Amino acid sequence: LAFKLWLSAVFPVTGDEAYFIYWGVAPALGYYDHPPMVGWLLALLLKLSDAPWVLRLPITLLPAAMALALYAVLRGRGGAHAGSDGADTDAKDGDDRAALAAIGLLLVPVHVWNVFITTDTPLVLWSFLAGLAFWRAHGGGSDSGGAARRADGQGSGWFVAAGVFLGLACLSKYFAALLGIAFLAVMLASPRGERRWRGFLITCAAAIPFVAVNLYWNWEHCWANLMFNLYNRHGDAGWSWRTPVLYAATVLYTLSPVALAALAKDRGWLARLRFDAPLRVLVMLGGLPFLLFAVLSSFKQVGLHWVLSFVPFFFAACALLLSRPTLKASTIFLGAVSAIHVAAILIASSQPLERWQASRIYDGAVFHFRIDDILAALKPHEDEFELAADGYSAAVTTSYYRGRYVFVFGEASSHARHDDIATDFRKYAGRNIAVLRKSPPRDEDYRPYFDSVEYRSFDVAGATFHIVLGRGFNYAAYRERVLAKVKDRYYRMPGYLPRGHCDFCERYFEGASCPVR
Repeated sequence: LAFKLWLSAVFPVTGDEAYFIYWGVAPALGYYDHPPMVGWLLALLLKLSDAPWVLRLPITLLPAAMALALYAVLRGRGGAHAGSDGADTDAKDGDDRAALAAIGLLLVPVHVWNVFITTDTPLVLWSFLAGLAFWRAHGGGSDSGGAARRADGQGSGWFVAAGVFLGLACLSKYFAALLGIAFLAVMLASPRGERRWRGFLITCAAAIPFVAVNLYWNWEHCWANLMFNLYNRHGDAGWSWRTPVLYAATVLYTLSPVALAALAKDRGWLARLRFDAPLRVLVMLGGLPFLLFAVLSSFKQVGLHWVLSFVPFFFAACALLLSRPTLKASTIFLGAVSAIHVAAILIASSQPLERWQASRIYDGAVFHFRIDDILAALKPHEDEFELAADGYSAAVTTSYYRGRYVFVFGEASSHARHDDIATDFRKYAGRNIAVLRKSPPRDEDYRPYFDSVEYRSFDVAGATFHIVLGRGFNYAAYRERVLAKVKDRYYRMPGYLPRGHCDFCERYFEGASCPVR
């Protein structure tokens, strides 16, 4: 925890983080890429401070909080069940296994070094709480009271809680849908007499108001979340042998190879799933999403952060399935791997920045670690020019450290297009715009949109950056050659979606509706 607090204080704010921080600057019911939860969270934190370590406190503390919660709910239950590989059954052994599983979760390498607050931070939190509530509704946390709870209906409150937390997860990121699929799978995998459909419907009903908020915002804003997550971001999708291999490495990295090997070696635990409802819930929550991601990985690269919401349930299941020696070996392995990460980060941080000049990411590293020098190079132009950048990362990172918004000039990419909502190019007609770039500019990308264009460059720590000084912005030309292309590429909506408002199309194209996909 001390290491993470130090790292969160010294590591520069990343482009993704700055993007979400600006969501917090202007809280709304939604944003282009994802639902609004991380923006709401950062809006609260910004009332305390805009210091990086403060804004990163949720992700800094979250793994420790989840580990403590797992230990608290598992310690009273674990001793009543023998592990699949020969665990003892005394209460102390159960408590030890709960502690080892919780520590293992804490020592997963990504939990040790990850201090970057993103949409995944609230998603992991609410998904974890939703899963725990659903587990409790099925008798989790009690060795003897589960059947009685099912009989007298006292589990209904936990089903409501599961639905509320699932709804909050849905307002964080759409991967929460995988948790809902896992809830349904629990129902279908349970013996007929244990399928608690009433409770499942209660969970769904409790989640619906939160989903409705997101649907309403999307209806009023070009269905931006759905367009991004279902269509615009998948241009690189296609069958590849590399993506399943990368996904396998992701699974090994985010779980525990030691625990996975033990579960694969002795699969006697599968028979327990039929009569142990709480265990069945944990296995479904910790296993089914990973299987769905495995299918997706055959044609789409699965990001490391995609799986984090389901990692805690894997370790919770391990506490009930594996013996104390196996869990201890797993924890030692994870601790050793994480210690290597910590040592590598400490060694890297002690080196001068120029040490990494041969790296292909050097320009990006200089941009973030020497941002003050870059701002100093931009300052002489601030009085005469409006400041922009050629991509969202450079724009929002500069915005955060400058303290004033820097917009995106040009078509940019499918990611982080909230600038389409935040920026109105009509107000820049006839004005001067300075565009910051990491790569050399092409004259055809700027000359048609200004009365005159001047190109300058400057060096920082051996990295070259570029400034395009455009005078007399030609909004009409930009509208026809850039904004029209953006509309056709990123706002071409499927015909099955009901049409509400789309400010981008209505703002720039005189009330015209967006094109149909």
